[in-house]
Amino acid sequence: MTLVGEWAPLSDARYELGEGARPSGAGFVFVDLLSGALIMDDGSVLHDLDVPLGAVAPRPGGGWIAAAGNGIAFLDRSGGEVEWVADLLVDALVPMRMNDGVADPHGRFWAGAMPYGDHPGTGFLVRVDVDGRTHRVLDGLTIPNGPAFSADGSVMYLAESTAGVITRYDVADDGSLLAPTAFAEVGDANPDGMTVDADGCLWSALWGGHRLHRYAPDGELVDVVPVPASQPTSIAFGSGRILVTSATTGLDEPGPWDGATLITSTTVGGVPTAMFGR
Repeated sequence: MTLVGEWAPLSDARYELGEGARPSGAGFVFVDLLSGALIMDDGSVLHDLDVPLGAVAPRPGGGWIAAAGNGIAFLDRSGGEVEWVADLLVDALVPMRMNDGVADPHGRFWAGAMPYGDHPGTGFLVRVDVDGRTHRVLDGLTIPNGPAFSADGSVMYLAESTAGVITRYDVADDGSLLAPTAFAEVGDANPDGMTVDADGCLWSALWGGHRLHRYAPDGELVDVVPVPASQPTSIAFGSGRILVTSATTGLDEPGPWDGATLITSTTVGGVPTAMFGR
C-alpha cells in the first residue's frame, strides 16, 4: 500500500466540483470548477472568476495560465488581474466550457474543452505553445480529462471520461501527438484527473469509483487506493503527502466526505509542477 496515514479532509469545506489539484511551493492549489475559484490548501481563495475555472499551471515569475470559461486566460499572482488570451469556443455549435489542463515539461499548456449536456464527440484538446500560439490537436472527444505527462514530456496520457478509457500518446519535439495506443480501460467508473509520480507511474482518480488507480508505464494496474468520497476528481503529490479533490455535483444524497479535499501521507514521490512558458 502506498499510503502511510488515514485520509482526512483539509477542512469543513465541501465543493460542488473540486478539480485541478497541483503542488505549489510547500503546499497545493486546486479549483472549485463551477464557482470559478482557485484555492490554496489553507482555504484561502487566490482568484474568484465569474466563469468556470478548469485548471491552472504556474508561470515563471508568478501568476498562472488557466483553462477557464470559453478559453485561455492569464491570472496574476495577487488575485486581481485576469487577461483573456484566447476564445476557443466562439464557433462552438453546442454549449461548452473548458475543463482540465496542465503544462508539460517543455513549457506548453494543454487543455480540454467539453460540452454541457449530451453532445458526444464535440469536445477537443488544445495546446498553447510557449509563444502563445494555440493549436487544436485532437477532435471528436466528449469529456477529455488530464492530460498527464511523463517526466521528460515524451509521453502524454489522456482520459476520455465518458468512455472509461485512457489513451497513451508519444509526443514529438514540436508537440505533435503520435502513435496513440489504448493504455487502460475502466468498466465501472470514469477516469478523471491524472498525474504521473516520481516512479513514472500514472495515477487516475475514478469518478464514481470511490478509488484511485495507479498504473505502471506499461499499463499494468499496480495499486488500487480507496478514498472516502464517491467522486474523486484529481490527484497531486508533494512533501510526502497526497491530495485528492472530489465533487458533490450530481449526487442526490452526498456522503459526509463527498466534495471534500482529502489528504494523507504517502511513500510515493511526485514530480515538480511544470510551468507554462520560459
